Amino acid sequence: MKVQLFIPCFVDQLYPQTAFNMVKVLEKAGCEVAYNTNQTCCGQPAFNAGFWDEAREVCIKFLNDFNTADYIVAPSASCVGFIRNYYSKLFENAAVFNHVKDISKRIYEFSEFLTDVLKIENVGAELNATATYHDSCAALRECKIKDGPRKLLSKVKGLELIEMNDVETCCGFGGTFAVKFDGISIGMADQKIINAIATGAEYIISTDLSCLMHLDGYIKGKKLPLKTMHIADVLATGWE
Repeated sequence: MKVQLFIPCFVDQLYPQTAFNMVKVLEKAGCEVAYNTNQTCCGQPAFNAGFWDEAREVCIKFLNDFNTADYIVAPSASCVGFIRNYYSKLFENAAVFNHVKDISKRIYEFSEFLTDVLKIENVGAELNATATYHDSCAALRECKIKDGPRKLLSKVKGLELIEMNDVETCCGFGGTFAVKFDGISIGMADQKIINAIATGAEYIISTDLSCLMHLDGYIKGKKLPLKTMHIADVLATGWE
């Protein structure tokens, strides 16, 4: 099966190892993985900031860059959710609308692609640790991803997954929200981390590095005994 990677801006710049780990898992699952080096952003930052015209230019480039891909897989439910749910708003009466509808059916968040398309739950990973899982708002509400990541993690040898209280509550990141309303954002992170630590977990795992980046900043600032880990990094452990 042929797969085109979409690597979001912040993953490319800050967490490239997660992208490489995603490739490892996909190749082990039998996928032929390709990466278009011309790719840039999906357009979400400009859209969320209210610059819709500028966002359209970036989104058109995305549509062209991934025009021929059978499947597009990304380590970010946030970007996938934006493309699925908001490209149609940007191009509602445009000539590319059918193209938008088509691409929204071909793009998947990484864990979702494993469970829903490849029908894989056990990738042979091993991590001797305790962890709790954070549902990102984009994964849960925009991509309807809930059980898939938990199924994948339940098959990781040595990993004990413990649910935290109020697991579906936002971590407080929300992109520009964390900048405009930093006090509220930090308070939300505080509550999320209190719930995570109460489980006794060593790691907090998610599909979205944007959430994990926000939480990791809070954790390090408070010098708390908790680490963050993207699900692709978890699934690439123990069999290299």
